[in-house]
Amino acid sequence: MRHMGDVLAGIHATWEFDTDSVLIRFERGIRAPRLFQSLRERRIPYAALSSVTLTPGKRGTVVLHAVPRPGADPLLEAADGQLKESCDPYRLVLPAESETLADYYADELRALLGDEASLPAERFLVTAPEPPMHFKAYDGRAGFDGRFVSFRWFWTGASSAKWKSGDQSFPVAELGGIEWRSPDAFEGYLRLLPRGAAAESLEDCPGQDPAQGAVLPVARRVQPDQDPAAVVFGLGYGPVHESLPFAAAVLETVRRTQSVPVVTAAVPVGGARRDPADIAERIRHLGDLHQAGLVTDAEYSAKKAELLAEL
Repeated sequence: MRHMGDVLAGIHATWEFDTDSVLIRFERGIRAPRLFQSLRERRIPYAALSSVTLTPGKRGTVVLHAVPRPGADPLLEAADGQLKESCDPYRLVLPAESETLADYYADELRALLGDEASLPAERFLVTAPEPPMHFKAYDGRAGFDGRFVSFRWFWTGASSAKWKSGDQSFPVAELGGIEWRSPDAFEGYLRLLPRGAAAESLEDCPGQDPAQGAVLPVARRVQPDQDPAAVVFGLGYGPVHESLPFAAAVLETVRRTQSVPVVTAAVPVGGARRDPADIAERIRHLGDLHQAGLVTDAEYSAKKAELLAEL
């Protein structure tokens, strides 16, 4: 780099080059992608990059693209290749007249890449968005305070299976990862993958060979709308700019705590809540499910006693 503090201004973002990293500041205008507005700024260590390219863009632009190493950025790990090109935070779109300057910085960045650039990162090198965070999905509200991920179900969207299980709270120390399917696609969702979860043999899975000895976590086989460890998206619910940073923050925290052996167990949020009006509403809804035949007599009695015990 020429010197610390060099700046390259593009469309929707500005890159400020430092001695060991580039600080990306995203614009917050109405034309900027909402994900960029949500991220605001990100510091990317040069050690997190694998390559740098400069290519022609659309309508008289060029694109400077710093490609991160696999495993270096929790945001892209959570996205798992599902981000639209226009929402890639590593792409800087510039006017075509800036090509010479962009080419200079591309060469400078390439010169800073070490031998490890071709290898996957052993740990996250880019900082994840910080909790507390929350977003509204179709069937519930997801929250993350840095230690627990919570799902509180909505009356209008949650399935009977989720209502019967109750609101959920998962210690991140008991999670093994996350699964994010973009709300831009059909049937998007955010699922928490438990660590040390019960698994079953593939002999119960049609089309699989049980002789191979592989196992499949039960949680991965349940449809997201029936899984208490998942919230489902819908039109206008769980948008990318809210749910993806949320997923990245959870994933980064999970990775930091994976060295501690735990036994997975979902903890109902309701156990800590003592709001009589809220419990009365849940009992009323439970009664509706019972009358509709979606809950058995035994399930109704057991769940009602559980709710009353919280008063």
